[in-house]
Amino acid sequence: MEPLSVLKTREKTASTKLSRNSKIFKAIIKAIQDKKGENILSLDLKKIPEASADFFIVCDAPSTTQVKAISDYVEDQVKITCGETPYKHEGKQALQWVLIDYVNIVVHVMHPEARKFYRLEEMWSDASAMMHDL
Repeated sequence: MEPLSVLKTREKTASTKLSRNSKIFKAIIKAIQDKKGENILSLDLKKIPEASADFFIVCDAPSTTQVKAISDYVEDQVKITCGETPYKHEGKQALQWVLIDYVNIVVHVMHPEARKFYRLEEMWSDASAMMHDL
């Protein structure tokens, strides 16, 4: 278990004014679209005090191969376009739900059954949602 001091590094960056027009946001959406991610949804969490990020971006990938391809490509493209590497990523072993954490934006690449089971959209239904399909 990590010491509690690590939580201080996880806090949202207050000085960053992130929007759907931000370079990193656009790079993530484009990378998901390039790799044919489905049902791409962004949730604006800025007005929700309990939220740990400004945005969640959620998409489906019909196979574990595509979950891996999308998540790897998002990381590559954000690094190339914005010079950012994720704070953390999870789920790259099972490839049912890969989470890529950029602190202010958290990307969720999910197998459809996992997305249906966990229902993130319902959990964060107070957030402003926007679809980003092609």
